[in-house]
Amino acid sequence: MAISREKKDQVLAQYQAWLDGSKAVIVVEYTGLTVKQLDSIRTKIRESGGELHIVKNTLVRKVLSDKEMQVPQELLEKSTAMAFAFSDAAATAKALTEATKSMEAVKLKGGFLEKQVLSPSQIKALAELPPLPIVRSQLLGVLQAPAGKLVRTIAEPARSLASVFRAYADKAQAAA
Repeated sequence: MAISREKKDQVLAQYQAWLDGSKAVIVVEYTGLTVKQLDSIRTKIRESGGELHIVKNTLVRKVLSDKEMQVPQELLEKSTAMAFAFSDAAATAKALTEATKSMEAVKLKGGFLEKQVLSPSQIKALAELPPLPIVRSQLLGVLQAPAGKLVRTIAEPARSLASVFRAYADKAQAAA
């Protein structure tokens, strides 16, 4: 069904806004899914801070080429849906893979992280990364470890001296 020029411009603007606001985009083929299954995938992705939208291949290709992004031909073929990660790319990839794990009809085609093209295996690797808060806490632990070790090293001579004084005091009390 042909759409009017005005409607096409609105759709292009919407795709542009989604791409500009997202950290990563994951492209899937959804041929054979029911509306209920699509809604369950959308809900799971929305919980992770992303959105899933069914897109028109020719219009998405135009928006991506306007952004000077290299698009593999097979990425935008057949029935295409795109998951946009607005907050955490790893969490959105994980939500998508978990939501579609039991659905044979969904095929992971690839995606984009910033302007870099990702293969399906790279997206699966992205999904296996821990969520952003956990990565931040691990990084904080790594950064704090040297400072904690330095504090313990500096405090050790004073602790040793205090234990020597305590031993002399205990010995003096025992003798008295």
